[in-house]
Amino acid sequence: MFLPPSSRPTDALVVGADGDIRPVQRAVPEEVPVSLVYSSVPFAVMMLTPSDLDDFAYGFSLTEGIITDAAGIREVAVEEEARGLRLAIRLAPGALTLHLARRRSIAGRTGCGLCGIEELDQMPQALRPEGAAPAIDVPAIRRALAALEEAQPLNDETRAVHAAAFARADGSLVVVREDVGRHNALDKLAGALMRGGVQAADGFVIVTSRCSFELVEKAASIGARTLIAISAPTALALDRARALDMNLVAVARRDTVSVFHGMDRVRQAVGT
Repeated sequence: MFLPPSSRPTDALVVGADGDIRPVQRAVPEEVPVSLVYSSVPFAVMMLTPSDLDDFAYGFSLTEGIITDAAGIREVAVEEEARGLRLAIRLAPGALTLHLARRRSIAGRTGCGLCGIEELDQMPQALRPEGAAPAIDVPAIRRALAALEEAQPLNDETRAVHAAAFARADGSLVVVREDVGRHNALDKLAGALMRGGVQAADGFVIVTSRCSFELVEKAASIGARTLIAISAPTALALDRARALDMNLVAVARRDTVSVFHGMDRVRQAVGT
C-alpha cells in the first residue's frame, strides 16, 4: 500500500525571550486531500494525515452510517491522485444498496464535522443504549491519560496533531490514533476498534481536543459509554451526552478531572 510520510522537516527561526534568534529544524505534519470513493461513486474529500488510512476508511464509513459492521466493506485500496490520495472502498452489496439510497456529498475539513449537511434532520443521531453507563474509576482515567502522553509519536515530533485513544476499564491503553483533524483521529480509532473486534463499551474513549457535538455522536455511534476529553465540552455536546446517558469527563488532566455527566457513577467508583 502506498502511504506518503506523515510529517516533513522544515527550517524555522526561534526567537527567545532575551531576543536571541537561532535557526532550527522542525517537523510539520502532512495534511493531504483524501477522496473517499465507494464502489466507484465519489462521496467526500477529507483533509487527513496520511497514516492508518484503512482504519479511517472503516471508521468514517461506520460513523457516517454507511456501514454497520466491518462486513460492510469488501476491500479498501489507497491510490495516488494528482493532488492527493483516493480511498477506493468496495462495499458489500447490501451496504452499497443502502448507501446509494441515502447518499449525500460533503466537503470535509479538519475543523468541521457536519460539512455538506443541507437539512437539520440530516444531522447524525446516535441511539441511546439500553441500561446505565458503567461506573468510572478515576485512577484508571489518570492512568490512561499518563500513558497517552507517551503514546503520541507524531505529536511529539510536530506538536500539531490530535489523538484519539481507547483504554480498558482499568486504564490500560489499547489503541491510539493521530491526525491533524480531531474528527479524523476519532474515525481512525473507530476503524481500528471495529477491525480488531474491540467493543468500545468495555472501556473508555479519550480525545485530545475540545469536546464537540460531533465527537460525542461519533463516540456514541461506536458504542462508547464514556468519553474523556482534554478540553471542555460545548453546550450541545453536553446536551447530547445527557440524552445518550454517556459519561462525559472533560478538562481532563492527570491531577484533576471535571465530570459533566455521570457524576454519581464516578463518585460510586471512587468510594465517595
